[in-house]
Amino acid sequence: MRSVVALVGPTAVGKTDLALALADRSPIEIVNADSRQVYRFMDIGTSKPSLLERERVRHHVIDVVNPDDEFSLSTYLHMAKEAIEEVVSRGNVPVVVGGTGQYIWSLMEGWKVPEVPPDAEFRLEMEHMASVQGNGAVHGELERIDPVAATRIQSTNLRRVIRALELHHATGRLPSELLWRKSPIPEGCVVMGLGLDRECLFARVDARIDRMMAEGFAEEVKSLFEMGYSPSLPAMTSIGYREVGEYVIGESDIDTTVMRVKRETRRLIRRQHTWFRPTDERITWLDNVRPSEAVVSALRMIEGVVR
Repeated sequence: MRSVVALVGPTAVGKTDLALALADRSPIEIVNADSRQVYRFMDIGTSKPSLLERERVRHHVIDVVNPDDEFSLSTYLHMAKEAIEEVVSRGNVPVVVGGTGQYIWSLMEGWKVPEVPPDAEFRLEMEHMASVQGNGAVHGELERIDPVAATRIQSTNLRRVIRALELHHATGRLPSELLWRKSPIPEGCVVMGLGLDRECLFARVDARIDRMMAEGFAEEVKSLFEMGYSPSLPAMTSIGYREVGEYVIGESDIDTTVMRVKRETRRLIRRQHTWFRPTDERITWLDNVRPSEAVVSALRMIEGVVR
């Protein structure tokens, strides 16, 4: 793979602000690695960079599919690699920015994702099992077949659990062997991590969610429903959209909804820390307590890639 810089870290830590500051000082373009910012019409709830921010620096793999379109890891890798080649052809540095660990590491480690098409009948069978017996029953089936995959995929992420089972069903092979065939990060590629003390990070999360609600998150979800996008779609069951959707249809009050979104976002951050560990020697960590110092350190790393 070409020389690439990745900027990783948990939700709300300040990755977008740092990336924009870097773009003002260096010839970079941003390749999205957030699994929800790929969807059109989902702007406020995904904290998608604004149109003005996207005018400051070119962004890639944002707003590429509708909320009811299939979007797999294989699709992401194809689009991201294509974008990276395009950025490099212009003489710029691709900076992959996001908190979706699977996207980041699959790209940086060169995962070989199997080209297994969706099996609608099998998926319906698994979804029916989940609806009758609970997500834990489907996850238990994965644990029986492949304990390694079961430890990597949470039972709450039903879509990924079913996909892993689907791979086994189609190929007879262990999902862990198919999904995580890794290579060392290529020479010339850099992974920068942006961190914050947890108390500060959670305060930023709370402030961000309050701001999202004030900016019209509920109206955005209502508009998506009016456009015909079902609350059961994978895109619409992501954190924030699921809880605010229940508020929009009258199943929850506003205070409970905001509290739940904040709680689930904190849980997401804890899961993100399993993808981006402070002890991971592949990641050079920057502290966002002093944003100006983080910018200087990040610029040095980008200059190293350019050289």
